[in-house]
Amino acid sequence: MGKLHNILAKKIPDWRYNYKKLLDQKGNVVLGDVTIEKALSGMRGIKGLACDTSYVTADEGLHIRGSHILDLVHILPEEVLHLLLTGDIPNKAMLADLQSDLKSRNKVPPYIWDILDNMPKDSHPMTMFNTAILSMQKESQFYKAVDAGLSKTKYWHTTLEDSLNIIAKLPAIAAYIYRLRFNKGKRINSNKDLDWSADFVHMMGFDSDSEMTKLMRLYLMLHCDHEAGNVSAFSAMTVNSALSDPYYALSAGLNGLAGPLHGLANQNCLRFVLSIRDHFKGSPSKADLKQFIWDRLNSGRVIPGYGHAVLRCPDPRFTAFMNFGKEHVTDDEIFDIVNKLFKVVPPVLKEHGKAKNPWPNVDAASGALLYHYGLKEFEFYTVLFSISRSLGITSQMVLNRALGMPLIRPKSLPFDVLNSY
Repeated sequence: MGKLHNILAKKIPDWRYNYKKLLDQKGNVVLGDVTIEKALSGMRGIKGLACDTSYVTADEGLHIRGSHILDLVHILPEEVLHLLLTGDIPNKAMLADLQSDLKSRNKVPPYIWDILDNMPKDSHPMTMFNTAILSMQKESQFYKAVDAGLSKTKYWHTTLEDSLNIIAKLPAIAAYIYRLRFNKGKRINSNKDLDWSADFVHMMGFDSDSEMTKLMRLYLMLHCDHEAGNVSAFSAMTVNSALSDPYYALSAGLNGLAGPLHGLANQNCLRFVLSIRDHFKGSPSKADLKQFIWDRLNSGRVIPGYGHAVLRCPDPRFTAFMNFGKEHVTDDEIFDIVNKLFKVVPPVLKEHGKAKNPWPNVDAASGALLYHYGLKEFEFYTVLFSISRSLGITSQMVLNRALGMPLIRPKSLPFDVLNSY
């Protein structure tokens, strides 16, 4: 076991103490009201979960372990994994140890290649990705240890082992799915001298020493976590709370990420931008784009990439992508349209009056940058999101098992009972 395990072993007793103290001293404190409206609106906004890895505020957006996401754009995904798990950004020695540990775990079982090779050639990349993760369940150390009677206080040990084993293998699995599904050629082996993101770019078949790698590092860091109540994280935490191992739980969560109201949103946003380009035969003027947006709204259609269930400000992850584009991308009509949309859409939505949040979310920019650097296969974008979000989901599972969090089991009521209130 690497330094990460030892760091957690020192921190977890204090976390357990604070968890018990909170329950003992403030267990009866009311967090908020649950109305019938909230029960019938997907429990949106109900304060009913605990998550220490990240939180989102309406006016500032995402924070990872207390740090605003825009203050973390310089760090690697491996560093954000360490931050999610421990609360600390690793020093050089800790980072090197974690990277070495992940490298030692990145060999994918040969049967996974056989499974992927024998799936229907037109399978969705997300189906292939989740099938690969679930198919590795027989490798689970958590499952074997719990089956053998492992003490509950040590559940986090094997949850961490499973999580690191999964995270280490995801780039190779995803890269092969990309090459297999989109006819890019034979599987490319890992390069032990590259970091997690650069190796992924290399195995996909892109130049690892390029701006594409810089973008991928940013992309895989920015999408890492978003509290515990989003569809993918909540699904995974619910399954894991039943002591299903991380392979089962992560696969369940990522199946939720495949939905068009969650992880598929970025490809829908890019399709919208491309439709604007095709309609105007290039990048339109702001005046023409404004009329285009009004025409779309007046026809009863939404503007993809604008609005968010929680945020009431521009998504800071969108800001990070836009800053990257402004620094690295020139003479690109797709990115130019994205930039013009940001200037045109919010004022129109405010005047229109029906959008609670007129500001862009992360999906409004991410796809355009991937497209610019040659990753034009839309169906693969959600796999990228999944690789990144796996960092947060597995970290949450490790912490939940460390604290002994119980089975998630909300109460449901039939409609006639609701009508009786």
